[in-house]
Amino acid sequence: MKIRAAVLKSSPAVAPFAESRPLVIEDLELDPPGPEEVLVKIGAAGLCHSDLSVINGNRPRPVPMVLGHEAAGTVVQVGSAIRDLTAGDRVVMTFQPTCGACLPCAEGRPALCIPGAEANGKGILMSGAMRLHGGGHDVHHHCGVSAYADHAVVSRHSVVKVDADDIPFAELALFGCAVQTGVGAVLNTCRVQPGQSVAIVGLGGVGLAALLGAVAAGATEIVAIDLSDDKLALARDLGATRVFNAAEEGIVERIRAETGGGVDHAVELAGAAPAFHLAYGLTRRGGQTVTAGLASPTAEFRIPAVNIVADERVVKGSYMGSCVPQRDIPRFIRMYRAGLLPVDRLLTRTLTLDQINEGFDMLDRGEAIRQVVLFD
Repeated sequence: MKIRAAVLKSSPAVAPFAESRPLVIEDLELDPPGPEEVLVKIGAAGLCHSDLSVINGNRPRPVPMVLGHEAAGTVVQVGSAIRDLTAGDRVVMTFQPTCGACLPCAEGRPALCIPGAEANGKGILMSGAMRLHGGGHDVHHHCGVSAYADHAVVSRHSVVKVDADDIPFAELALFGCAVQTGVGAVLNTCRVQPGQSVAIVGLGGVGLAALLGAVAAGATEIVAIDLSDDKLALARDLGATRVFNAAEEGIVERIRAETGGGVDHAVELAGAAPAFHLAYGLTRRGGQTVTAGLASPTAEFRIPAVNIVADERVVKGSYMGSCVPQRDIPRFIRMYRAGLLPVDRLLTRTLTLDQINEGFDMLDRGEAIRQVVLFD
């Protein structure tokens, strides 16, 4: 079938993207789904730094590629081997497909699925297929999703069926990445307990989702840190008890003093080594520093080895919020309905597919929390 999609032709691209136009809107041919694949009509797809990092070259991926990994839509057709989905079902995409058989999957850690990660790195589906074609050549898939298109063929292991006919697609899409990653980092990776203290470093869509998770977990001290005063104001409105501009002098000493020696959990979501250093500096003795931001592959950070031992410090990574998507996406939707996760507050604006390059300029400049492309 013919689809309309935003295709990344080459990377790295130079900002402003409204001028360089790295994403080209064109018609592609989409193959029908294989036996364990699903054809989905995309309802909405979010603009995320993980997509931006492919555009600007921080995360090299094969091109041409249809980007977009945070999305929700409606099942149109299922493969011959699928029995638990049917046309008309609403689904949320998840950007790490899982095989269910490798060691991480067997341990209950599907975010670390080895075949899924290999498929994502190659820009193919879990089946090994490439279902997108244009100009006489194959077009790669992004994170097994490729949601910047009106339709997508994805692995059955890349979608979660949800009972959410009452939730607009623009909000539902955010559960696929921003909510999974941010809320999951707090609830699953950190396992924040009521009464504990949390610092969130970096207040993009994922960072503010993490803040919502900290509020829902019952943290009594929530410190929000960013370079944008507008984002700090929103963080305060969403439940942060203290806010700090990261450019302020002596911020580490101030926060440690005001929190009685540092926070129990510091979560870095800016995707930059300096932000991780800041988060580590804010963590108390015996505390935990978690990073869920995807920094440049060449970025490094140093930790004084003696602190790890003498302070019994914990440093952890969090990918996809350590989530089990089939369990956690419906759980987070239930929390949203109960008023515990006001995900709608993260939505800055909606776009058409033709506005996508301008949208990534806004994201690159830090002027948006979450923008979502809406499809008819």
